[in-house]
Amino acid sequence: MISQNTIQQILSRIDIVEIVGSFIRLKKRGTNYLGLCPFHNEKSPSFTVSPAKEIYKCFGCGRSGNTIGFLMEHEKYSYVEALRWLAQKYNVDVEETETTPEQKLLQLSADSLYIVNSFAQKFFTDHLFNSEEGQDIGLSYLKERGFREDIIKKFQIGFNPEARDSFAKAAIHAQYSVDLLQKSGLVAIRDERPVDNYRGRIIFPVHNQSGKVLGFGARILKTNDKAPKYINTPENEIYVKSKILYGSYFARMAIDKADECLLVEGYTDVVSLHQAGIENVVASGGTSLTPDQLRLVKKYTNNLTIIYDGDSAGIKAALRGLDLALEESLNVKLVLIPDKEDPDSYVNKVGPAAFSQFISENKKDFILFQLGVMLQDAGTDTNKKSAVVNQVAETISKINKAEDFTKQQDYIKQCAELLKIEESGLHALVNKFIREKITKEETRASREDTNNRNSDNTQPVEIEDDVMALLNKDEPHERAMVRSLIEFGLKQWDEKQRVADHVFSEIEENQLEELIDNKNLLILVKTYKAWYDEGLEPTAKTFLYHEDNMIRHLAMAVMDYHYEISPNWKNVYEGKIDSREDLYKEEVFSTLNYLKLRKIKRMVAENQHDLEQAASTDEQMVLLQVHQHLKKMEIDLTRKLGTVIFR
Repeated sequence: MISQNTIQQILSRIDIVEIVGSFIRLKKRGTNYLGLCPFHNEKSPSFTVSPAKEIYKCFGCGRSGNTIGFLMEHEKYSYVEALRWLAQKYNVDVEETETTPEQKLLQLSADSLYIVNSFAQKFFTDHLFNSEEGQDIGLSYLKERGFREDIIKKFQIGFNPEARDSFAKAAIHAQYSVDLLQKSGLVAIRDERPVDNYRGRIIFPVHNQSGKVLGFGARILKTNDKAPKYINTPENEIYVKSKILYGSYFARMAIDKADECLLVEGYTDVVSLHQAGIENVVASGGTSLTPDQLRLVKKYTNNLTIIYDGDSAGIKAALRGLDLALEESLNVKLVLIPDKEDPDSYVNKVGPAAFSQFISENKKDFILFQLGVMLQDAGTDTNKKSAVVNQVAETISKINKAEDFTKQQDYIKQCAELLKIEESGLHALVNKFIREKITKEETRASREDTNNRNSDNTQPVEIEDDVMALLNKDEPHERAMVRSLIEFGLKQWDEKQRVADHVFSEIEENQLEELIDNKNLLILVKTYKAWYDEGLEPTAKTFLYHEDNMIRHLAMAVMDYHYEISPNWKNVYEGKIDSREDLYKEEVFSTLNYLKLRKIKRMVAENQHDLEQAASTDEQMVLLQVHQHLKKMEIDLTRKLGTVIFR
């Protein structure tokens, strides 16, 4: 975990205009900046960046967030990856906390693999373009395949010489350890000597979401039946095949804009389609789709179109992983390339425009296509057809999220017609599979609950799906108090204390839950207090860039203050117009006392209810005295605040 000290250093340097402006062109418009939204296609700019609030907002598609949110959305980074990117940009040394010796060793190994992979990529690319062997063999092969130099350089494709140990010698001379080179898969030990593992091969680097090289795919050029066509990096700390989609680093923005991901099998399919201007494409490497790969697709879009060869092997490859895709709520379509072609050869044969038209006109619904293939295989065999019905029902049962209910019902209707069975019967069978799954999950959950029943670990408060909806409840005073604490907590209240000191002296920790009903706003206040008690100095930035997604969005919503003094007022009124910054003491004073007053009025109402239910005269007298005391407190607070109107 990155330490708070490191995060604070990064946040103190962040300039949202500088960061966002490095990805899109921004033009100053008043106090804000305006540009074309990078998340959807638009001709008139509606993407606004506010340096004062340190947030961006597109009034066209509704996307909004802060600097880290922008990097996570635009570059598809995780929170930690975005922080590391910013740390590197601003030359901040990343300090880790709560790291075990094993975790440190793992991180060190991962960092070392990235470094050696970067060295190898540069070595292979240099030999492709700058050595006689690379030009005569590697580059000529790629150009014969129709690849331009610009696309070769974009994907950082390279060439490993045929000599026994060209790369190994260079890497060892650069002081990389033989053990590390072996772990990376770049070097093997034969006859007690380090030798190159990818001799005489075209090298395709595989990148992660931030553009770092995870590993390589090495394609053979010689005709040799004994040698495999491709050699891939062995799995290690950074290269896990089930979590990788080749080309995702280059495709992420195109997928986002097109709202569709095209999935192909091989490296050259991806490179050829990019060269043809079809950039929203990634490759699975010819393996069955995994949950991690599908979740990677879902980071970009809900629409997945699989483009595979039209032969039987291609069809079977395409159908693998279907149920997993449905469970991830992906809308899956299938396109089969005709005439024994693959995407690489077909786009070169017909051209980009015809290829795109073919894709759009030949998309087939995945479930209905699968059903057609199974029915064709079953023929007139009753037992096989019965198995098909069960298989289809189980597949449809995977579509079990509430928002996908209509889709599930539509599939039941269409499949029943194709199977020539009663719709109600298929519906009942689908529900049977759903019930079986729920029963299994409940049994597992019950076991886990039994195991954890005696645990003292407290669970985090569950936030509503829509933070903005949560804040629209009748809680303006709570929101105002939290906003003033976050924004003004470090300002001086008087000679002896800051605003935060004053707030926490006025509201003791055991009173927080009484005054703040909203449990998530309560988390913000308690988080602030915990940091402040530790000697840290939390600011609005600390919350806007918190690693917890809920806290980030909640803080952003709380601090979204809609009322600002128009800059045109200076043309109407002479003299200085006080801002919230000038009047922060008044704001803190009023928000605190509004909360207290609301609490007192609630206690008055509760006491009044108890008074009506009192069973004896003595009890009534006690409650009347309490009522008088509460009313006096209410009057005193109201005098301090002025006239207060409650709805």
